Amino acid sequence: MPTNQPVGPREPAAALSEIVADTARSNGRHHHHLLDPRGLTSHHRLDKGKGRWATLILAYKTLGVVFGGLVTSPLYVYPSMPLKSPTEEDYLGIYSIMFWTLTLIGVVKYAGIALKADDQGEGGTFALYSLLCRKMDVGILHSKRAESNSGFVRHGRPEGTEKQSRLGKFFEQSIVARRVLLFIAMLGMCMLIGDGILTPAISVLSAMDGVRAPFPSVSKSLVEALSAIVLIVLFLLQKFGTSKVSFLFSPIMGAWTLTTPLVGIYSIIKHYPSILKAVSPHYIVHFFWRNGTEGWLSLGGTVLCITGSEALFADLGHFNRTSIQIAFLCTIYPSLVLTYAGQTAYLIRHPNDHEDGFYKFIPESIYWPMFVVATLAAIVASQSLISATFSVIKQSVVLDYFPRVKVVHTSPNKEGEVYSPEINYILMILCVAVILIFGDGKDIGNAFGVVVSLVMLITTILLTLVMIMIWRTPIALVALYFCVFFVMEGVYVSAVFTKIPEGGWIPFAISIILAFIMFGWFYGRQRKMEYELTHKINLDRLEALLSEPGIHRVPGLCFFYTNIQDGLTPILGHYIKNMRSLHKVTVFTTLRYLLVPKVAPHERIVVNKLGLKGIYGCVIQYGYADSLNHEGDDLVTQVTNVLIAHLRTWSSFSLPGSPEEVYQEVAYIEEAKLAGVVHIRGKTRFYISDSCGWFDRILLGFYEVLHKNCRSALPALGVPLPQRIEVGMLYEA
Repeated sequence: MPTNQPVGPREPAAALSEIVADTARSNGRHHHHLLDPRGLTSHHRLDKGKGRWATLILAYKTLGVVFGGLVTSPLYVYPSMPLKSPTEEDYLGIYSIMFWTLTLIGVVKYAGIALKADDQGEGGTFALYSLLCRKMDVGILHSKRAESNSGFVRHGRPEGTEKQSRLGKFFEQSIVARRVLLFIAMLGMCMLIGDGILTPAISVLSAMDGVRAPFPSVSKSLVEALSAIVLIVLFLLQKFGTSKVSFLFSPIMGAWTLTTPLVGIYSIIKHYPSILKAVSPHYIVHFFWRNGTEGWLSLGGTVLCITGSEALFADLGHFNRTSIQIAFLCTIYPSLVLTYAGQTAYLIRHPNDHEDGFYKFIPESIYWPMFVVATLAAIVASQSLISATFSVIKQSVVLDYFPRVKVVHTSPNKEGEVYSPEINYILMILCVAVILIFGDGKDIGNAFGVVVSLVMLITTILLTLVMIMIWRTPIALVALYFCVFFVMEGVYVSAVFTKIPEGGWIPFAISIILAFIMFGWFYGRQRKMEYELTHKINLDRLEALLSEPGIHRVPGLCFFYTNIQDGLTPILGHYIKNMRSLHKVTVFTTLRYLLVPKVAPHERIVVNKLGLKGIYGCVIQYGYADSLNHEGDDLVTQVTNVLIAHLRTWSSFSLPGSPEEVYQEVAYIEEAKLAGVVHIRGKTRFYISDSCGWFDRILLGFYEVLHKNCRSALPALGVPLPQRIEVGMLYEA
């Protein structure tokens, strides 16, 4: 049967213009989707890169979203360092460490390498994991394991696996290695969410603390309360979308990015003109030689100079690579180098002022304007990690690693711009709680250091795997990259781990809770899929059920939703046996997320005739950056149009006389559609018997709590409430 046959004129937006169908059977091996990623063009990348002016405007907008955490780090870096009677040589060594950290991690690793490892426009640790899963057979997603013998979709090996490296073969053959890789990706995502909680807290609190210098009578509690109010307002603005927020915030961050290096230059000239000599790495060696353990412990505060660098990568889906690189290399990096140079120059002349924060090196004549700009810039810093958190939550939800939450697309043109009300308010509560409970900036800084260093280390590990298994980078270059960054970030991690009792436990507590939620959800979904594959109904069994006495085919069109494609859901047998009927036209529908950001519109809906009268299969395919923007009636129209076009295309390659049969079948479908449409989905629960072990009792019980409180998949398709039917069934654990 032909594939990819054109059917009529192309339709706009999500409408289908081509049919993709295949009735060929698999040969029994593990197979996966063969959707050419080069054909699945990421539309937001194309739309965002038209012309130099468009790129420059986009680069300007990145200031309001991507770089907030990074460029406001001078507010809290020095106060977070446990320095005891620092000398001129100590400060020169610290500045040299910060300079090379910004240069190597910021410029080389993130701007130069990580941004090129996007998953078709999407960035972040989870996007790196999905890139590895898509190009190599290293994932353990149930959707990738439940496809053999599917008649609905095309099959083949994942792209890039024709000539595999030894490491790629090792991951394919070892389920333990694949689980470890999944755990690393999950940990990276959890840590990034922790970053989204701590960045707003420490940024706003550090900025607002500046009001206490001119007004010593202002209490610390009042500063904490004001910081909490500012954050609440910020989170309430999130529903208006990244574009509107970034357009409002970009002028603020532009002002901050310009003024802080100017103040830094003034401080250099006034206090220590030769500060830039510290770019020589030998000052780092001298620093550790003199200070030993104390110098190593100070790295827990020094690492905060690269705060927000992961957002540079994770926010890639909101913008594009070129715009982020231009903004970082031309504005952010020079600004940070000069700002830290100015701060260090001031501290060399006033060595005991490092605990008093950023405002000490600000000239009195511009103190209040800088306070206002710093406070606003801290709000922008919060925005960068909030946006990144929304992105990674959506990625994990659509890949079925996180309970379903509401995801709103706030831009009609950029699918990467998302907002989740539930996640937004949870973040708001946690941020305010961190400020009110752990109001000491040092405790929050200690927690922050743990997050920053671990996320960087995880990104380094995943990037190394991408280099070896996908890019096929020469082993010498891979070894150079891994040794430099793994050792550098490993030293940072070892230093911040000593801060766990002093506030560093906060991100671990958050990450453990998030990881337990993710693993509990994933485990429950896996067990449910295993049950459905074991008790699936094949076409012969369905034919036998329908031929039983008393079973009727009632008028109407039914969309019967199923999670598996290799057979039919066991809920179908439960439904037929108890209802004693099935609609005359039944379309078994699977909502399927692929490990790609976007699915081409002409491959969005895949249909197949299953061999029984009025019985069809349909797969609605989405990438994790796609929007489920169908309305209920629109979905029905699109699926029936594709089905009818498929039948007509199929008939043109069949035996003579078939057009009359196809005409009757099309009329049969149209008649059923007019009789009424219904959408049926299973509402399943685990029956946890006494024979279950304690592990299953805990995790499956926890999964049931999550499943009971998460959102249904059907409302995302806009199915009208009167057309929904839920069929309950117990799965024995």
